Amino acid sequence: MKKKIVVAITGASGSIYAKLLLEKLQALHQQIQEVGVVMSDNARDVWKFELGNESYQDFPFKFYSKTDFWAPFASGSARFDTMIIVPCSMGTLGRIAGGISNDLTTRSADVILKERRKLILVARDTPLNLIHLRNMQTVTEAGGIICPAVPSFYSRPKTIEEVAMTVVNRIIDLTGLEHETYRWSGPEG
Repeated sequence: MKKKIVVAITGASGSIYAKLLLEKLQALHQQIQEVGVVMSDNARDVWKFELGNESYQDFPFKFYSKTDFWAPFASGSARFDTMIIVPCSMGTLGRIAGGISNDLTTRSADVILKERRKLILVARDTPLNLIHLRNMQTVTEAGGIICPAVPSFYSRPKTIEEVAMTVVNRIIDLTGLEHETYRWSGPEG
């Protein structure tokens, strides 16, 4: 069965993760029924600053306003399977942990959790304070997955994009989509 996925992009640093994820989802379109995207105003600004462009506009996915509570994934009846928040700011994490649904991102996360579907938060901040850790614990206990934007290096990435892609590939694995990626098979493999 094809997946229905929500991607929310917040204003945390790490636009490269969102860009690479959207590219990967586009490449895996045969396994996907629908992708809905919601970006905060800060996310647009950070994307432009970090990546030097507004290429998010070039993706073939439907984009929704952060205040569009008519978006299909604002309701459990639309049956979206997975929500990925990438990068996930600590403010967004805190609102989700507190059950505050004051925009489309937090409302959709609340819906995904209440429907017992997959919520993946790609936290991108360091260091973490006790409030962050407790919020992560709360979201985890509610059924969410905290997937910090921590790259791996055993695939020996050579570019910034390859380093960031190690995180994106983990995100894709968590969604259950099939894809080609480096798989650890020990130091000899």
